[in-house]
Amino acid sequence: MDKTHLVDEITGHRRMRRNRKADWTRRLVQENRLTVDDLIWPIFIVPGTGIVDPIAAMPGVSRMSIDKAVEAVREAADLGIPAIATFPDIEMELRDETGSNSLVANNLINQATAAIKKAVPNIGIITDVALDPFTSHGHDGILRDGIIVNDETVDQIVKAAVMQADAGADIIAPSEMMDGRIGAIRRGLDAAGHQDVGIMSYATKFSSGFYGPYREAINTSGLLKGDKNSYYISPANGTEAVRDAALDVEEGADMLMVKPGLAYLDICWRIKEAFGLPTFAYQVSGEYTQIKAAAMNGWIDGDRIMMETLLCFKRAGCDGILTYFAIEAAKKLSKG
Repeated sequence: MDKTHLVDEITGHRRMRRNRKADWTRRLVQENRLTVDDLIWPIFIVPGTGIVDPIAAMPGVSRMSIDKAVEAVREAADLGIPAIATFPDIEMELRDETGSNSLVANNLINQATAAIKKAVPNIGIITDVALDPFTSHGHDGILRDGIIVNDETVDQIVKAAVMQADAGADIIAPSEMMDGRIGAIRRGLDAAGHQDVGIMSYATKFSSGFYGPYREAINTSGLLKGDKNSYYISPANGTEAVRDAALDVEEGADMLMVKPGLAYLDICWRIKEAFGLPTFAYQVSGEYTQIKAAAMNGWIDGDRIMMETLLCFKRAGCDGILTYFAIEAAKKLSKG
């Protein structure tokens, strides 16, 4: 008996490599595909004009003034990217204990939304109502006597959400993880006539070490008092994450998000399987920076790893990915 016949006897004539033998067969049987339609681009906004300020901890990412952001978003739209997510770096003198600037109708985030929507109306705008860019203590909610107060924070973010929708936001994406926020925001938006504004819930936001570069980007890393463990989910708890997402579904979330991404692909899969809602992952700053730093040192093929990680989100059941790689990935995808 020759070796080939012996192998066929052992495998029962099943040879997995037949479908891998050529490029055309590999493409024919490919299970998941990444397209530009899967990409959401997070951007950072600063006050002023003519500003493109590179973020040291996030190579290739910059804070932009609104005029420069408009130019960048126009490029994103031309590449076919369907949506952006905006995050403000508020002046320090405007930050206070309660994040009151979040309730100023023409604050930085709302100015950016209005300008981008006017200049690039064919791209979706996703805004966050968490208070951390606005507070002097770096927390996502109102801090009273060392405690993040839930209901008072929810009352404030509902008002902020309505103002963001007034400015032209298409989707509100609350990331502060307060209990009851999704239902409250939905009621607030509906009462204000914004029934068509969607809610992408940060349904499972974990208390992760991957957020460090983001906090540098919005200048909260040196402000944070204590930690966020009382309102973010422990990285150890998968079932709790699913239960948290279930409450957001009951309260009216249109879409669900998992944050961070790569370390939580199991949660992406569980949430998609459990609820069937459009499910997104946020490939956060720490994930991005690790890939960039390793690529800059020549330790990995940066482009290959970028595309591989984005495809992994699709395999895990995600309908889309918030990623700082969006522009690079879109350009690569456009080349086929």
